[in-house]
Amino acid sequence: MMRAMQPKDFNDKAVKKPLSDDELLDRVQRETLKYFHDFAHPNCGLARERSNVVPGYHYDLDCVTTGGTGFGIMGLVAGAERGFIPRADVLAQIEKIVGFLEKSDTFHGAFPHFLNGNTGKTIPFSPKDDGGDLVETSFLMMGLLTARQYFAGEPVCDKINKLWEAVEWDWYTKGEKNLYWHWSPTHNFDMNLPIRGWNECLITHVLAAASPTHPVSTDVYQSWVKGGDFKNGKDYNGVTLPLGPDAGGPLFFSHYSFLGLNPKELSDGHADYFQQNRAHALVNQQHCEKNPNGHKGYGPDCWGLTACDSHEGYGAYSPVNDKGVIAPTAALSSFPYTPDESMRALRHFHENLGDKLWGKYGFVDSFNEGENWVAKSHLAIDQGPIVTMIENHRSGLLWDLFMSAPEVRPALDKLGFDKPQPPKAAPQAPKP
Repeated sequence: MMRAMQPKDFNDKAVKKPLSDDELLDRVQRETLKYFHDFAHPNCGLARERSNVVPGYHYDLDCVTTGGTGFGIMGLVAGAERGFIPRADVLAQIEKIVGFLEKSDTFHGAFPHFLNGNTGKTIPFSPKDDGGDLVETSFLMMGLLTARQYFAGEPVCDKINKLWEAVEWDWYTKGEKNLYWHWSPTHNFDMNLPIRGWNECLITHVLAAASPTHPVSTDVYQSWVKGGDFKNGKDYNGVTLPLGPDAGGPLFFSHYSFLGLNPKELSDGHADYFQQNRAHALVNQQHCEKNPNGHKGYGPDCWGLTACDSHEGYGAYSPVNDKGVIAPTAALSSFPYTPDESMRALRHFHENLGDKLWGKYGFVDSFNEGENWVAKSHLAIDQGPIVTMIENHRSGLLWDLFMSAPEVRPALDKLGFDKPQPPKAAPQAPKP
């Protein structure tokens, strides 16, 4: 179980042996991976939704997450490549995961958000969310396709293909020009949640277009990008943000889809997606540095607002919903976009706050210095991007693997993404 924060004040600094940048990144990746390897559900190998049991929260340690498992698979591949976990062990775990998924509940090929790790039966996310979750399924498929590329030639690849080809992306359009997030055999499309606005769902649209068996038309993607809350274009302290809600929204918008999709190879009439993601991270970082709400602890080296646990429960935090809660995943998963700012945050979290923030599986989920509160939890959907995006920053491994899938580039071409161009100058952080 994770340590709660000790009574010591946050201003007390931890004394640590100095590590080089590479040594520190190694440590973070290696220890965070333990969430997905050592702490994986023993029966099925999938990622548990969270590391702790919360009173009044109806999910226990048998609750496994499909999207978080997709993120974890990508992290495990990075761990195998770096020698943190033996390659054979990672392959065996992925074979175990796939074997379990073959027997688990699906709904027109899509997996639910949560499964019981012993039975493979759906654990409802909410009263009507007891069926397929197309977005979580897309995160899972992104991870499985990455593993398929890494372990090419292994028998598990054929099983991955069957899971991938079984997803009926077209079913989740209701015959319309939209993708719908959920379908339930009990409640049908009653949740009525079309995917709208710039968010974490670019990967969902790309995979829906890429499907070899149940693809959707390009009209579906065009409907998404033409909808409300997609384009932005405002200037924030000298940084222009092409897409998204005011101030960009929580930082996971720039992480989840881009664990596999390489933003350096993505541009269209709406954005250069590396520029978009860097701008989003800079807007978030500058908000914390300027700290208009006067939250304790914020500064140039202590930043990162995203969806995470908090002293008030789970929430999606951003510059327009800022409750003083910093999540290490926000800055650390932004390493490809803001390497200098992310490294400074990492050193602050590790060297100055590490005795409070460092847990059994890397950094705990979040903290709020003003409330003298530190999460007792690790969450799969926050730990996975840390490992994967640090690896993409260091080597581009997961980007290279996912983008090498033969289904991906034709789908991007179909959706109107340009061929890779020489990189443009990245947006610069304004000088103080």
